[in-house]
Amino acid sequence: MDIRRNDIEVYLKEVKCAVEQNRYRIELNPNRKDNLNLFFNYVIDEEDVKDILLDLTVIDFSEVRKNSKKGYEHEKLYIFGKDVELLEKIGNGYKKVSLYIKLNKLERNYVIVISIHEQKYPLRYHFK
Repeated sequence: MDIRRNDIEVYLKEVKCAVEQNRYRIELNPNRKDNLNLFFNYVIDEEDVKDILLDLTVIDFSEVRKNSKKGYEHEKLYIFGKDVELLEKIGNGYKKVSLYIKLNKLERNYVIVISIHEQKYPLRYHFK
């Protein structure tokens, strides 16, 4: 898939517009244990996640994947990575955390944050 910088700039503009209008949700169900662990291990809340999403840039972009869930194959999922300083709930203070962020922007400008958790593997960034 040929990804141009401008494509990601437009995507992020639309995502940020949705986030600013609170037209998004973070998946925090039992199937998303890694997301839940972020909130369990660090002093972070949904407002902090909102700030992280609004701070995403083209440089943070990694890749686009087709949704592999049956019935949703037409959707594209956008992967980003972001380094943030987070306060550990148990530990020695602040820690630099590399986040894995997977977004699904639906047709009606509603964003689902499918994943927001510590990276399990280093990401390759498309524009770095």
